[in-house]
Amino acid sequence: MSADDTPAAIAADDLVQPFQVEPHRLRGRLVRLGPALDAILGRHDYPAEVAVQLGELVVLTATIATMLKFDGILTLQTRTDGPVKLLVADYVAATRAVRGYAQFDGDRLAAMVAAGASPARLLGTGHLAFTIDQGPDTERYQGIVELVGTSLVDAVHHYFRQSEQIETGIRVAVARTAGGWRGGAVMVQRLPEQDRGWQDEEAREDQFRHVMSLIGTCRNDELTSPDLAPEALLFRLFHEEGVRVFAPGPVRDGCRCSEERVRSILASLPEADRADLVVDGAIEVRCEFCARLYRIDPARLADGPPAF
Repeated sequence: MSADDTPAAIAADDLVQPFQVEPHRLRGRLVRLGPALDAILGRHDYPAEVAVQLGELVVLTATIATMLKFDGILTLQTRTDGPVKLLVADYVAATRAVRGYAQFDGDRLAAMVAAGASPARLLGTGHLAFTIDQGPDTERYQGIVELVGTSLVDAVHHYFRQSEQIETGIRVAVARTAGGWRGGAVMVQRLPEQDRGWQDEEAREDQFRHVMSLIGTCRNDELTSPDLAPEALLFRLFHEEGVRVFAPGPVRDGCRCSEERVRSILASLPEADRADLVVDGAIEVRCEFCARLYRIDPARLADGPPAF
């Protein structure tokens, strides 16, 4: 892409922009989430410290999922002993929908924030799990790594080094702006098969470090800005290297919950457990992801799921 190709148009939101850094045989994704991320985080009114952590996981999930060739669901999940004890985000390839939620101990969180605890301490010690589910006729894949370093990005880097042995670099930013929560990421990978015919391992390492140094110059406001086109940002980062961009794709906020699914789960519970969920004559179940409240008539539950 030359300087004449730099787009002047205002950037679209909620998208993934595929690209390649041609000379270094690297493929990449630039993801920018605006309204979708704001909807996910805004439904629960999380404390800012929790919202940033969940926002980063949502952006990371969308970024990694769109680098994969699969037809299923990618889930990233943390379980830790810190006040932010659980983060979950998933991406459905068929619908390009992402969602997420968090569980946290409010009292512990407030105390640690007041004491100036770092984001890593808010997560604490635990693990990050990668799960790919491609349906009932396939074997589910799961990879688990310890949370290492000072951020979720460090843990993702650790996963790709240890589990996939794929050279990977990621930069993520999440911020609350006047227009709501926004997030963005840029990710590059060199797959093993892309190195065939390359003899100089030191040269490959030097080139990858150089590209990572370029990504390191990307500011948070550049990753999250709705006024900077993704192509323009990629040109700013890699124009001296030579960057090729492809058609962008959408990413949207979307939950997979439904009354049919809720009724199926309730039908599998013991009657005593269902009775504990009754409020004013109806069983109440709230989706942890989208916060939608379902009210199910216990008498109708015995009739089985509704026809759709």
